[in-house]
Amino acid sequence: MNIIETLAKEFSLKVSQVEATVALIDDGNTIPFIARYRKEVTGSLDDTVLRNLDDRLKYLRNLETRKQEVASLIEGQGKLTEEIVAALEAAQTITEVEDIYRPYKPKRETRASLARKRGLEPLANLIMEQRESYSPEIYEVAKEYVTTENEDKKLHVKTPEDAIDGAKDIIAEDISDNADFRKAIRNLTNEHGLVVSKGAKDEDSVYASYYDYNEAVKKIPGHRVLAINRGEKEEFLKVSIEINEEIILNYLYSKLLVSTPSPAKAYIEEAIKDSYARLIQPSVEREIRADLFDNASEGAIKLFSDNLKNLLMGAPLKGKTVLGYDPGYRTGCKLAVVDKTGKVIDTAVIFPTKPREDIEGSAKIVTRLIKKYGVDVVAIGNGTASKESEIFIAGVLKELAGEQKYIMVSEAGASVYSASKLGAEEFPDFDVTQRSAVSIARRLQDPLAELVKIDPKSIGVGQYQHDMKQARLDEALGGVVEDCVNKIGVDVNTASYSLLSYISGINTSSAKNIVKYREENGEFTKRSQLLKVPKIGAKAYEQCAGFLRVPDSKEILDNTGVHPESYEAAKALLAKFEYDMDKVGSGLGDLRAKCARYGTKKLSEELGIGEPTLLDIIGELEKPGRDVRDSLPLPILRDDVLGMEDLKEGMIMTGTVRNVIDFGAFVDIGVHQDGLVHISEISEKYIKHPSEVLSVGDIVTVKIKGVDLNKKRISLTMKM
Repeated sequence: MNIIETLAKEFSLKVSQVEATVALIDDGNTIPFIARYRKEVTGSLDDTVLRNLDDRLKYLRNLETRKQEVASLIEGQGKLTEEIVAALEAAQTITEVEDIYRPYKPKRETRASLARKRGLEPLANLIMEQRESYSPEIYEVAKEYVTTENEDKKLHVKTPEDAIDGAKDIIAEDISDNADFRKAIRNLTNEHGLVVSKGAKDEDSVYASYYDYNEAVKKIPGHRVLAINRGEKEEFLKVSIEINEEIILNYLYSKLLVSTPSPAKAYIEEAIKDSYARLIQPSVEREIRADLFDNASEGAIKLFSDNLKNLLMGAPLKGKTVLGYDPGYRTGCKLAVVDKTGKVIDTAVIFPTKPREDIEGSAKIVTRLIKKYGVDVVAIGNGTASKESEIFIAGVLKELAGEQKYIMVSEAGASVYSASKLGAEEFPDFDVTQRSAVSIARRLQDPLAELVKIDPKSIGVGQYQHDMKQARLDEALGGVVEDCVNKIGVDVNTASYSLLSYISGINTSSAKNIVKYREENGEFTKRSQLLKVPKIGAKAYEQCAGFLRVPDSKEILDNTGVHPESYEAAKALLAKFEYDMDKVGSGLGDLRAKCARYGTKKLSEELGIGEPTLLDIIGELEKPGRDVRDSLPLPILRDDVLGMEDLKEGMIMTGTVRNVIDFGAFVDIGVHQDGLVHISEISEKYIKHPSEVLSVGDIVTVKIKGVDLNKKRISLTMKM
């Protein structure tokens, strides 16, 4: 297999394009660096395509390695033939390779291997000849294999029936070990099989809808596969793959039985049935369920990744002083005032909820903090006691009669951060709930900078994340965080080491070294100072420099996404059109138009850079230090309380998409419970998946379709 050609075909790319991209990956370049600064080489492939290509590259390389291993193992047995070599070369999956290896793979003792030790293989071969007549008859020949009892009782053949049974065991195993048969049976089962689940009908559980359930293997959606698997794991369900076995048996009969009558036919039919029931079916069922799980997991991981990306790239609420509010009962509600830069400037504890319900005293403290620090927004965590806290804060803000607003913020993962080593390092004198209050406030100010401190699996925008392969999930989500952080860039003088560790070319160790360096030497005054940081050599600097900003550097390009390798080109571009460096960011309104009139292709050739790089440089010179999130809609701030009991069917509301899942999307409409827009209620047009229309963070208009106060369910529709 030519891996480069295979990738080019699968991704609809040029061979030269894939070849160059793979070379960049093999040279140790990170995906964000390749996507941003090697567009000319890759043909401007984005980070998503690059990660998919990288994943597929790893799989195909593992496949080739396994092919070579199997060929070597078979050759070591002296059984490697041209046919096997050709079959291995044609194999497209590791499963197919393992099918080819199966007959040669060392096995524990089986009924067939024991029959071979008894010397019954010639009898099996005789049966498989399927002669029209046998003289002597098969039964008479079988008598010749009967042995007198010897020392090894396992090798003793007592009767002709034992001999024939042993021969059928050999035939059954040979059928099972045939790679072509297995591939065809897998395909038939995928095409005609059913996923069947059964449960105890008298036992109530969340899996009740699967107690007597079946769905075609080829049609069952991933979220149902994961739900059924979880029900099986929790012992509420028994799950199987079922198919009309006549479909399989007829296929095997057509491949193994001759058309002419033969007394051997009955024996072979018995061996076929035994082979399928005892050897093939259980194995194929495991393989198909594993494939269903893998495909469902990949689908769920992709959805999780998309949701996470949209959450991390949510609009920051810049320039606002925020009061973080972590609700609670017995231990009180923890408050943290965070200034416009994210610095914690005050903390407090109040008890407006049960059991104390000190509304008056709590209101005085909140009012004092708001007035003293000019708080603009109160960010309330949406966990325990959040509804009472929302009512309390709305009342305080109404009394103040100012411009202050409040917003409910997802607490997902806040407690994980608070109890983490990172949380303890950042706020050693705070208890875990105080840290949560800080986290709630900061994630409103800058979702990305705060959420990178939390394990992505704990952020609350996934589905069945604990049922997936954790290593694969971690890899995928880590890639999403890395892409988001690098897309925005970070201020090297203010970023936490957790944020810095996601920058291209920087790991946790070198991120800590950057923080330590600025603590010991003061703020960085230019990008090139990074080369003085331990463990950041030339290669790491090349990978990270373009993503790190130094706002107060004398070199204005240090506060842009222009890579140091392109500084000369950027300066030459400005000189070409007689702009001074001090015009960068404010006086370049017509630079893009001038470049277009001159011809970007001609201009890029003169500057010695590619057209994509030229266009990126123009964008950075126009808006140095820009944040791509600034153009996104800001979160909805509120000033009054709305409860589920206030909702009426037909009400039109504005909300924020909190999670997109396979069967719909959950929308925050300002009450304690998110509402569900089922996939059938998202669009007037048919859509295959909610993500075609909705993303986490979208501001949407919805209509109340139904409210169930007992089950705390809100049904929404976007069909107006």
